[in-house]
Amino acid sequence: MIRVIAAAALCACACAAVAQAFPTKPIRFIVPFPPGGGNDTMARAFGQKMTEGFTQQVVIDNRPGAGGNIGAETAARALPDGYTLFLGGVGSHGINPGLQKVPYDPIADFAPISLIASAPLVIVVPLSLPAKTLGDLIQLARAKPGALNYASSGNGTIAHLSAELLNSMAKIRLEHVPYKGTGPALTDLLGGRVQVMFNSAVSIMPQVRAGKLRAIAMTAAKRSPAMPDVSTVAESGVPGYEAASWYGVLAPAKTPRSIIMKLNGEVVRIAQLPDVRERLAADGADPIGSSPEAFAAHIKRELARWARVIEEAHIPRQ
Repeated sequence: MIRVIAAAALCACACAAVAQAFPTKPIRFIVPFPPGGGNDTMARAFGQKMTEGFTQQVVIDNRPGAGGNIGAETAARALPDGYTLFLGGVGSHGINPGLQKVPYDPIADFAPISLIASAPLVIVVPLSLPAKTLGDLIQLARAKPGALNYASSGNGTIAHLSAELLNSMAKIRLEHVPYKGTGPALTDLLGGRVQVMFNSAVSIMPQVRAGKLRAIAMTAAKRSPAMPDVSTVAESGVPGYEAASWYGVLAPAKTPRSIIMKLNGEVVRIAQLPDVRERLAADGADPIGSSPEAFAAHIKRELARWARVIEEAHIPRQ
């Protein structure tokens, strides 16, 4: 018994020493999308502050491809020493595992560190559509089932599944028209060739402010301070509706708990910095800092929720 207690004490001391020394070299932060997008911007905002806080360089490693699966697999297979981090999100740890056979296990292969931000979508329509509110849109859709089309930036995206969630909860049928990216989808929406679009605030609000599109709702549980006049879907007659892009920092599974907690403390600190909050708000995102356990629970809820939406919408696995 004495030997067991002594061994445990030695292990605890060793873990504390590892955490105290960490980091002693640069940290790789894998982003599963190309430079320049929302995921990359999020990672660079946090990576820069982590570099300053740790006095060790945090290097952004963009690994795009396969809807984020390539970057996720790279992170999952990395050494669990705290020197590889991954920017996970609603795709890699919410939607993709329900749509396709992914080359990683979103639960078993990762150690959650912290949620860092959530970014709701905005539902917009062209000015030519006689729908001033989401309630108006739902009435139109019920009067003519299948007559209204919604554009998305591609199959299996959060925009696609957020609309399918609305179809299910509001008992309507908007028809999906997938595009290869936001640009062409937005062009056809402005031209009136499609009638509805769900997209990020940073992409869509400039067109709203210019008077070219009408924002009729946002998908978050509560109104955004950046868009206080845009009501939520739940407020607009679909109680319980909530959908958003989200971002979080993860490490490979079996990364020492002491290092996970040191990284968590730094990430949570950064999420509360005024300049970071201002930067994220400009992109329509709300900063979050969470415990590893809360983030783990969030991932499990998202996996179950989007798997259910995929099944109910009869979206085939890829």
